Amino acid sequence: MEHRILVVEDSRPFRRIIEVELRKAGFTPVLTESIAEAEKVLDESTDFLCAILDYCLPDGQDGEIIDVCLSVDIKVIVLTALMDEMTRERVLAKTVIDYIPKDNPTCISSIIPILKRLENNRNHKALVVDDSVTARRYVRSLLERQYIAVVEARNGDHALEVIKKEKDITLVITDYSMPERDGVSLIKELRRTNQQGQLAIIGLSASDEAALTAKFLKAGANDFLKKPFNQEEFYCRLHSTLNILDSERRLYHHANKDYLTQTWNRRYFFEHSLAKRHKGPRCLALLDIDFFKKLNDTYGHHIGDMVLIELANTLQIYFPDALVARFGGEEFCILYGNSSLVFHQRLEALIQDIADTELNILNQAIQYTISLGVVNADANIHELIRRADKCLYQAKSAGRNQLVLEG
Repeated sequence: MEHRILVVEDSRPFRRIIEVELRKAGFTPVLTESIAEAEKVLDESTDFLCAILDYCLPDGQDGEIIDVCLSVDIKVIVLTALMDEMTRERVLAKTVIDYIPKDNPTCISSIIPILKRLENNRNHKALVVDDSVTARRYVRSLLERQYIAVVEARNGDHALEVIKKEKDITLVITDYSMPERDGVSLIKELRRTNQQGQLAIIGLSASDEAALTAKFLKAGANDFLKKPFNQEEFYCRLHSTLNILDSERRLYHHANKDYLTQTWNRRYFFEHSLAKRHKGPRCLALLDIDFFKKLNDTYGHHIGDMVLIELANTLQIYFPDALVARFGGEEFCILYGNSSLVFHQRLEALIQDIADTELNILNQAIQYTISLGVVNADANIHELIRRADKCLYQAKSAGRNQLVLEG
């Protein structure tokens, strides 16, 4: 989805540069050159990721356009050639996202990373931990201004309760001095189960304790800010922290996901704790597509790839609570818990569903079937796979489009 950006800039050269940079970055600019023009646009729609505003316009010399956009809840980035301290303070007091000094045409390129950050922030949820309601609300307002969803906790112990319920939290911002559990203790506890590539943490404190920054960082915080902090420094550190987190998540994704189907790959499967450690029996199924080579030869490998993607998506629907991986080619593996009856019922329904479904791929009517080998046993992962593979071979030999359960 391309996000729209409102641009209000009276300089034609700057407006042209902004338009080119925005389009190059995948955004849709809506260009205006005055407050009057911008108001007409806003009367029709306020659906913008944010607005890039010239501070000084022909019909508003002192940043009046900022209030116009903020009044309809549009996030604001300000362009200004006036960078005296008074103007800077006046701009930041208006709860804008950022300001960019309008000192040369290349300044426009610095806007793009901010916009990309705003786009990606919708994928993040923050937990703000502080025993002060006022402090929590202030940090919350800064984060929500950046499209980050926010939940709150009043101390470290409360934060741990919230984390257990809210599984999609990616950022924790915690104060140091709190009753019941302080910020450093909270971070140590969080790092027992959440690596830096999974959860980013920023520490805050008004304490003058000399070694406090080192305490936070050694406990596992990504960064630390001393209170009181200004909005600019907070956003700079926030963006840096989230950029690193996003990069680590992308690397993790590339290393562990199958490039075609986006299921887990073999490497991830065998490194996963569910595969490595077990207590008691587990269910495992090996499956592959029947006559997949013939399907590729008949319709082409691009159709075969799309069939694999369809199968992977179907597996995720039937087994959202299992470890599903592509082992290579047309072969997939499903590692489940010890509910063998439920597992078997779902697999039977899966076989029937796939056999009964006609796919329309690039105007080609495609039907395919799958065969499965299934085992439920108290054994290591390699033994489970060996035995499931034997059952899969039997399913193929018996005519395909079926499940063979061991024993």
